[in-house]
Amino acid sequence: MKVLAYSSFTFSYLNRARVLFESLRRHHPDWELVALMTDEPPPGFDFDPASEPFDRVVWASDLGIPNFKSWLFKHDIIEVSTAVKGPFIHQACAGGADVVIYLDPDTTLFAPLDPLLDWLGDHDILLTPHLIDPNDDHMAILDNDISTLRTGIYNLGFVAIRTTGEGARFAKWWNDRLLSYCYDDIPTGLFVDQRWCDHVPALFDKVKVIRDPGYNVASWNLSRRTLAVGKDGAITVNGYPLRFWHFTKLGPLGDVMTKRYAGDNFPVYEIWAWYKRQVAAATDPAIPDRWWAYGRFADGEPIEKAQRVLYRQRGDLQAAYPDPFASGRGTFQDWLAHEAA
Repeated sequence: MKVLAYSSFTFSYLNRARVLFESLRRHHPDWELVALMTDEPPPGFDFDPASEPFDRVVWASDLGIPNFKSWLFKHDIIEVSTAVKGPFIHQACAGGADVVIYLDPDTTLFAPLDPLLDWLGDHDILLTPHLIDPNDDHMAILDNDISTLRTGIYNLGFVAIRTTGEGARFAKWWNDRLLSYCYDDIPTGLFVDQRWCDHVPALFDKVKVIRDPGYNVASWNLSRRTLAVGKDGAITVNGYPLRFWHFTKLGPLGDVMTKRYAGDNFPVYEIWAWYKRQVAAATDPAIPDRWWAYGRFADGEPIEKAQRVLYRQRGDLQAAYPDPFASGRGTFQDWLAHEAA
């Protein structure tokens, strides 16, 4: 069975992606590993894909998305990094792989994912919910149960499909939705790629919702998952092998949420400390903090989120300015400065 695993990220997340792909290579040396990047290398950084722990890079600009610059400008960095997941998985269904697995760049494997392939013998689509056990504590209900009602029942830091049958049908549907409606707009019912997948069990057959606590462990479910480390070093979650951890929000906010729900479950802090060391070792100082090549106009002026929203809401502006990143007279940037008010 040919398996393709991919992650979508920019150069600011290359350090995390390196940790992910190294863990994938360690546990699954026979899988094809693909980096999907919506970015350009920063000046002064010598990017050599051959020296990275993935097999190849696919640039979002090569996915064949119509009017790519105009489409890209409508999204901020999180929106576009999630939006391109749909076109890639759809195109990968015709690329020769039997199974395609997506993992966020801030996830890391701690054990093989072989059970996924067993499940895909009977199912075509695998999803992991944020929660597999209800919370009882009021704060945990607010932070986790109610939060997922806004952002999505399933965490799309992971999805796996067979590239035929319902898996292929899902990939085409997800592609279509993410090309047109992948925005962080919770008031209108959208949260990038995630909320769409609330529909999946109703729209598709052969869907498996993974309720094994060893998958997609993260701050949002630590209130109901307890880690233990055996004498042999094996890590378990509620007695099940830890398969992969989702190290979301690396930094102060992640630390606060982890401490709130890990309590005195000390292996959690040991895993986080290990991960921080791995990311630090994988960080290249030549990549500026928060770098994103598409975060500025051509002359270097930062693009504001409101400017992106305005552009995506106005078909006339899209028609008049097919390259909204351009600077100078007669550009969208010029229009913003002199006519937008």
